[in-house]
Amino acid sequence: MSKKMSTQELQIAERAEKYKDEPLTNLTQFITEGMLHNIYQSGLNKNSSSGVDGKYWHTYSLEAQFRLPELLSEFKSGKYRAPLIRRVFIPKGRTGKRPLGIPTIEDKILQESVRRVLTPIYEVDFKDFSYGFRAGRSAHQAVEYLFSEVSFKGLHYIIDADIKDFFGSMDHGLLRGFLDLRVKDGVIRTMVNKWLKAGILEGDQVTYPENGSPQGGLISPLLSNVYLHYVLDVWFSEQIQPLLAGASAIVRYADDFVLCFRNKLDAVKVMEVLPKRFRKYHLELHPDKTKIVNLNSQRGKGDRSFDFLGFTHYLGSSRKGTRVLKRKTSRQKLTIALNKTRDWIIKNRHRKLKEIVFNLNRKLVGHYSYYGITFNSRSVNSYYVQVRCILHKWLNRRGGKKVWNWARYSKLISDWLPLSRPKIYHSFVQAKPV
Repeated sequence: MSKKMSTQELQIAERAEKYKDEPLTNLTQFITEGMLHNIYQSGLNKNSSSGVDGKYWHTYSLEAQFRLPELLSEFKSGKYRAPLIRRVFIPKGRTGKRPLGIPTIEDKILQESVRRVLTPIYEVDFKDFSYGFRAGRSAHQAVEYLFSEVSFKGLHYIIDADIKDFFGSMDHGLLRGFLDLRVKDGVIRTMVNKWLKAGILEGDQVTYPENGSPQGGLISPLLSNVYLHYVLDVWFSEQIQPLLAGASAIVRYADDFVLCFRNKLDAVKVMEVLPKRFRKYHLELHPDKTKIVNLNSQRGKGDRSFDFLGFTHYLGSSRKGTRVLKRKTSRQKLTIALNKTRDWIIKNRHRKLKEIVFNLNRKLVGHYSYYGITFNSRSVNSYYVQVRCILHKWLNRRGGKKVWNWARYSKLISDWLPLSRPKIYHSFVQAKPV
């Protein structure tokens, strides 16, 4: 693992490495009262919403000292019952909403404790091309790995895949079978089963999911990685790649992945078997969003770019004229970002100018910190320019008359209350041909 591991995590990792092809038992011993206290104090979001019990982090502190030992006892004895998960809906885009599950404080503590015990085991097994939900790994590293594989190995045929409702579709029985391969601690496995079966409270209605991962649970990202590790990662790298005629690669971030090939026939063959592989494990690839992309296609004669992790990837020329994989902010993500910023400006334009610019700068820097990456300076600058114009428009609509001509407004955002200008935060100089 990339991060500094605790003594307990090192012990688990050493055992996992020693017995790499065997399931491990007696893992519950690593979950202690000290671990639960540590998780409560520093491992949780102190500002998160309350679960079905109505308790927040700061209110739970009144009972944590005596309650955590009881919680550990209930967990190890099997008496602990997974509470209902409160479901709320948060905005997605300008008009859509997506569900979010909120467990209780105690449930989060136990889920995090189990996650800390299981993670060192699976870090031994997980593939290097898997980046999502893993300590010390990021989306930017996944993008750079993709750049290197495609650019330096000439992998210009891409399978751009999309899994339909992955997190809600994972088969519980199959997941248990995957867990059997590495974890057979009875207490932990019983607890995972309880979380999988936990009911979801939405308004006054309670439902019990037959598939999917625990909504909003801290254990969910790990379980999803375990599922796709066996369904996709092991299958493609150990069974499919050795059979291919040319070079190939895979990069995955959570449920978002792409397969890359030098040989077109290899891409076609894999495309034929890929949906069958996913159906075998009760998953479905979106038929309209899963396709083969030829990066060398001529304009107007087929797809020649694909979206991955918020960026549109396409072939371009380096300063030496070498064909390399470049990227820019995807049109959809740029539109969403601009719409959200516009909505915020309209809603808050009555506030003091100093407050508006201060909060707007936080949004700008947040955008730059993700999209400010090598090859993407034009898109990041476009975001800044459009936000600048949006702010100018709506500042002139908050008093009944136009008071900010462009010259005076330019003075405002450059000298008096400067707007944060674009910046490249992730520059991969070593990997970029020059």
